[in-house]
Amino acid sequence: MADAPHRVVVVGGGFGGLQATLKLAKLPVEVTLVDRRNFHLFQPLAYQVATGALSPAEICYPLRRIFRRKRNVRVVLGDVDDIDLAAKRIGLQPVSEADTPDHLDYDTLIVSGGSHYSYFGHDEWQEHAAELKSLEGALTLRRRILTAFEAAELDVHPEHRREQLTFVVVGAGPTGVEMAGQIAEIAHDMQGDFRSFDPAETRIVLVEALDRVLTGFPPSLSAKAKRSLESLGVTVRLNESVVDVEERSVTVERAGGERERIPTRTVIWAAGVVASSLAPLLADRSGAETDKAQRVTVEPDMTLPGHPEVIAIGDMVSVRQKDGEVVVFPGVAPVAMQQGRHAARVVGDRLQGREAKPFHYVDKGNLATIGRARAVADIKGLRLSGFIAWWTWLGVHLFYLIGFQNRVLVLIRWAFSFLSHGRGARLIAHEETG
Repeated sequence: MADAPHRVVVVGGGFGGLQATLKLAKLPVEVTLVDRRNFHLFQPLAYQVATGALSPAEICYPLRRIFRRKRNVRVVLGDVDDIDLAAKRIGLQPVSEADTPDHLDYDTLIVSGGSHYSYFGHDEWQEHAAELKSLEGALTLRRRILTAFEAAELDVHPEHRREQLTFVVVGAGPTGVEMAGQIAEIAHDMQGDFRSFDPAETRIVLVEALDRVLTGFPPSLSAKAKRSLESLGVTVRLNESVVDVEERSVTVERAGGERERIPTRTVIWAAGVVASSLAPLLADRSGAETDKAQRVTVEPDMTLPGHPEVIAIGDMVSVRQKDGEVVVFPGVAPVAMQQGRHAARVVGDRLQGREAKPFHYVDKGNLATIGRARAVADIKGLRLSGFIAWWTWLGVHLFYLIGFQNRVLVLIRWAFSFLSHGRGARLIAHEETG
């Protein structure tokens, strides 16, 4: 009787889990990919869904479609609620009306649970400050942003109209910068669409607790990004922290303790992240360490301490180096993708009786777009800005989009938007659907 195939369970269909599964599909293993969604979300472009530049289907791709020709890969729709390290088993909860197995057994477990935004101990702020880590969040923001303009058209009270036309973006990392720039572009694109007000009255406020935007970039590019934002009409407020978020206002505090209330009806949250709940769960089960962002600390080869059969990757982990130093890699897609491919290599090495090598991250650079023909890029010491950086950004994102059809549709949509200043997905969906 032939030996049973090695069973690998991959939790999470994001960038890390997807790359791990694609590589594992080429090995003599039985792979089960578990996710609470039936699609892969290209999260770096979620803000373009939120601002009506793209439709949801153009940045999402069904997981089953991706693996339709991979006969050793099975996709399971479910939510992981328990991990039994001793029994090598994960517990599942259903996320739809479809029957979901209550558990899955594994020989190797790869966990890529990702992260979500942290509201710094004020989870109640989430009701009024939507985020961009999920498709649902992007659709909520799209509805709120477009509804604000519609409300301004009907509101005859000048003070209330100013509230509707004020948008506060919290956090000046790539997501916050891109979102602020896109809202400014929306206001420009809608010139002439309204009768009772001018979209040029729109006020966009970008709040950052540190002393510059895009702190992951060199200071010179941060300065250029700030100037580009300001040229679009964005007010950049540095060294200020958000201390309260309410239905109709945001309160910020300056370094000296002075506070200011900013009247607004729309707040976009892009400040700070916390690891998936699976990270503290793994730490609790294994005795591994966690940090302030709840990331679980893994070994140099990305395995869980004391459990080499468990590999954790992506935003939910910090990595202990051979010298004992704990490193937190940037929470960007290239890191998760490289770690996913590394996880698959660890499985392959073990099947061949080889020792797994430590994970080594190859930094290919940073990109951030600010608006039409405005971007910054730091690629292995080559610092670009303006139109050439924007074209670089376009090429990189088209290359990494899943599915040939998605690339073509996004390219056509971007070309149309660039030439006509139009946004074909400027739709208000009152239910959280596309």
